[in-house]
Amino acid sequence: MKRKVSLVAAALLFAISSATPVFAATGKVISCAGIVHVAAAKKDTALPCLDGGAGLSFQSLRGPVVVNVWGSWCGPCIEEIPHFRALAAKNKVRIVGIDVEERNMAGGRKFVLSHGMTWPILFDPDGRTKGIFGLGVPVTWFIDAKGKVTYKQIGTIHSDQALFDLVKKNLGVKL
Repeated sequence: MKRKVSLVAAALLFAISSATPVFAATGKVISCAGIVHVAAAKKDTALPCLDGGAGLSFQSLRGPVVVNVWGSWCGPCIEEIPHFRALAAKNKVRIVGIDVEERNMAGGRKFVLSHGMTWPILFDPDGRTKGIFGLGVPVTWFIDAKGKVTYKQIGTIHSDQALFDLVKKNLGVKL
């Protein structure tokens, strides 16, 4: 009888966990300390890190890096998260996220943890980067080692392969 209850409990737990996008890979938001960047100029727009640590400016990023600008309130942004998780799993190119217009850091952190986003996230609570990124999200930037934007994808990335192809074409990194 005990075995039957265990199997039922396991099946129920699997069904619940499959329906809810909850991930506990690290249990904390990834630090921005490892982001490759150069010293920011005074005119650059500095952003805090969602982990609460020191932030940096978008203009100071050096790649190859894929920068994904998103908001937890944005349906298309949520749709493309699995593709960024697949890219992160390849461990061949860095990813930096930028959470825009979130109510507060706590909400952003909760969203990041619940969606398994295992890359550093910068935080733009008041939209100060609109002049750089534009008004809509998602937007994905591809930045080379010199800090040059090689491509800007406006709108949703619809598949792992589409994202991998963009990385290869715009950053020269084969996945």
